[in-house]
Amino acid sequence: MPTYAFYNRVSRLFRDHPSFSRLLVLVSVSGGSLVAYADASPTNGVPSIASKANVDEKKKKVVVLGTGWAGTSFLKNFKDPSYEVQVISPRNYFAFTPLLPSVTCGTVEARSIVEPIRNIVRKKRVDIRFNEAECYKIDAENKKLYCRSNENNNLNGKKEFVVDYDYLVISVGAQVNTFNTPGVVENCHFLKEVEDAQRIRRTVIDCFERASLPTLDEEDRKKILHFAIVGGGPTGVEFAAELHDFVNEDLVKLYPGLQDFVRITLLEAGDHILNMFDKRITAFAEEKFRRDGIDVKTGSMVIKVTDKEISTKEMKNGEISSMPYGMTVWSTGIGTRPIIKDFMTQIGQANRRALATDEWLRVEGCDNVYALGDCATINQRRVMEDISAIFIKADKDNSGTLTVKEFKEVIDDICERYPQVELYLKNKQMHDIVDLLKGSKGDVAKESIALDIEEFKSALSQVDSQMKNLPATAQVAAQQGAYLAHCFNRMEECESNPEGPLRFRGSGRHRFRPFRYKHLGQFAPLGGEQTAAQLPGDWVSIGHSSQWLWYSVYASKQVSWRTRALVVTDWTRRFVFGRDSSRI
Repeated sequence: MPTYAFYNRVSRLFRDHPSFSRLLVLVSVSGGSLVAYADASPTNGVPSIASKANVDEKKKKVVVLGTGWAGTSFLKNFKDPSYEVQVISPRNYFAFTPLLPSVTCGTVEARSIVEPIRNIVRKKRVDIRFNEAECYKIDAENKKLYCRSNENNNLNGKKEFVVDYDYLVISVGAQVNTFNTPGVVENCHFLKEVEDAQRIRRTVIDCFERASLPTLDEEDRKKILHFAIVGGGPTGVEFAAELHDFVNEDLVKLYPGLQDFVRITLLEAGDHILNMFDKRITAFAEEKFRRDGIDVKTGSMVIKVTDKEISTKEMKNGEISSMPYGMTVWSTGIGTRPIIKDFMTQIGQANRRALATDEWLRVEGCDNVYALGDCATINQRRVMEDISAIFIKADKDNSGTLTVKEFKEVIDDICERYPQVELYLKNKQMHDIVDLLKGSKGDVAKESIALDIEEFKSALSQVDSQMKNLPATAQVAAQQGAYLAHCFNRMEECESNPEGPLRFRGSGRHRFRPFRYKHLGQFAPLGGEQTAAQLPGDWVSIGHSSQWLWYSVYASKQVSWRTRALVVTDWTRRFVFGRDSSRI
């Protein structure tokens, strides 16, 4: 009893005071070490604002749609108690989606990577309410949301309801893009949600159980144990690696007579897998998969999927062929959700693949509506659109020419407002903007450079070529959510003291600095305890050391100490006991 009482007090201490949770987890596994460190942000166990006395003035209402990376990051960083926040999502939890491929094969359990949203927000000093429902229509003109509760929650017969808002944060993510390929929806598995991963796990076990029946011949076993993965991006590659390890490390021990019948095929329409990674990583991944017996078919586009066969078209010669399969996983990118398509039609963005926002994440054409994550894309303004306004703003003496001194006074604002300028200078290996201006004037002393409007246009004419859309990744979504939350936290302060760049088309400054994405690197687990890592500065690492770095980063990035402990425990269990092959 004294021991139980001690653990109970310790548990309550960490649960009620997360600021004490500075923990270094060191797990020794198979002669290696996994180090995962995270510092939980201090929170206060104070009552909800809603439980206090009524305030005199009505709070403005912020509605957040979605509990994915962008929405959850926004909620975690939101601190201003002067707002009322309502969260609407068909799922009442946050899922750590980068570990979904691990869930498909039992390396990590599904419950280990999800955290209830109410756990995340329950101790914040903000009035945050959650409704498990799906928003199916946005009425931006009247600031209303039309929502539909889940069937299981429909207790009194009232399934639909309307929510008003003052500010709307759209972070509903995206859905799988099938490219309208016949048979994909009916016959393929996806890997987008936790339920998808659990379904794949059951299907893999089903395939082995069916193949072990004594009534089947060799051809039937080969068909049933042929696993096809469509899409050579990070998700498809990681799933192929996880499945290969699951089969060769665990299932062959349980089904010893089936090893020779197992075949894994990775289909990619492009010339290489992992196209977004460094070429060294791409080459290593393709070579490793071939050594492991994973059949990598590049330049092969899927054109049809039936319940028995996949039809592909070779991009080089147009040859069409078919192959039987036992299970197919479709992982070829993302598409637009119906609610976003409908909303884009309302606001005149019908021809886009995602909601267009400005650099402050505001939806173009809407007041007080923001869009984050996979459902949106930033429509970065071009320098050449504002070139005349920039020239006039910089030419303070109205001389009709721009000197180096005048330009230097606004260059910081230009680089902040138009990040492509800085990227252009870096790619051209120019030390500063003076080198760019000198290029249009030839061999002229720096002090004597003076450009008229046409020469200024010529100097900056190629700058917009450096513009790129941000990738649809969890890293981008999380940073956008944190950025927008900080903007709300400082809304009143920045209203009176703007901190953003100059308004070149107008007076004064923008309230906030525009969003800037900071790339922190990316991983590609390749199986066999080997991972490829591409970190900032073009630093590439491939092998076992990168696998331990992957363990450490993914453990530290978990949203709570509960999920962090569960994930590390699952990894340890897998090393000691192997993966569980039970079909539940």
